[in-house]
Amino acid sequence: MSSTWGEANRARQGGSMPPPPGGGGSAPGWDLVLSPLTSRDPREIGGYLLRARIGEGGMGAVYLSYTPGGRPVAVKIARPEFAADPEFRRRFATEVTLVQRVQGLYTAPVVDYDAQAPLPWLATAYVAAPSLAAVVARQGPLPPETVLVLIAGVAEALAAIHAAGVIHRDLKPGNVIVAADAPRVIDFGISRAVEASSGAITQAGARIGTPAFMAPEQVQGGSFGAAGDIFALGSTAYYAATGELPFGADAAVFHRIEHHQPDWDRTPDGVRTVLQHCLAKEPAARPTPAA
Repeated sequence: MSSTWGEANRARQGGSMPPPPGGGGSAPGWDLVLSPLTSRDPREIGGYLLRARIGEGGMGAVYLSYTPGGRPVAVKIARPEFAADPEFRRRFATEVTLVQRVQGLYTAPVVDYDAQAPLPWLATAYVAAPSLAAVVARQGPLPPETVLVLIAGVAEALAAIHAAGVIHRDLKPGNVIVAADAPRVIDFGISRAVEASSGAITQAGARIGTPAFMAPEQVQGGSFGAAGDIFALGSTAYYAATGELPFGADAAVFHRIEHHQPDWDRTPDGVRTVLQHCLAKEPAARPTPAA
């Protein structure tokens, strides 16, 4: 698996981890995933010195830091409106406790957190590589063989996540890191804490997630389980194979997710069948991660 993945990404990759503080040089993809701190960014949280800004998600901003031994970590800090919500804090502590049980080669594990800090935060292992979204935006669709390896790796990550009693709920190209050896799935489980916050409902409405990658049952506001993550895997892999969103991203995206099929003519023959199974409208018709 590693050789297939590595060969397909050699033109993009070719380096290693970013240097520890005080070191020189840089890693490929560094410019894709990091930006300098601004005057609005904190410099320290929970004893972690923040070195650069990685990005921002539904919960808040994400920063690069290092453990005392020099290992890089991604530190995610909750926005003030979430910090002011006791229900968010309660759910955040519960969900992170579950997420810490996830052990998988294709995930970025949680290594530290504090639900009672003035701004709740968590730290995960940092993978020094761009997201699938950044890679496709930069170089276009991936080869069919690489897409199949991507599906296998993400499915194995989902198997580990689900085995711990966690549902990702927001799987998308931005949450799949294209590392040199294999893909890594990040940001799993925390969406439930965001969803529990009244601030999230005020800002985002009743649906929590990324519209283009939601499952039909998520769009309908129904029960969302492991099969919803499989639908998101299908949408993510379709994007990787075609460079296009399977159901678009305009105002009609929810209607198409519920009632339409993607343009299957755009997908390679070797990938189409597995994507069709993943993107079945009925949750029970989708494969398990192991399948």
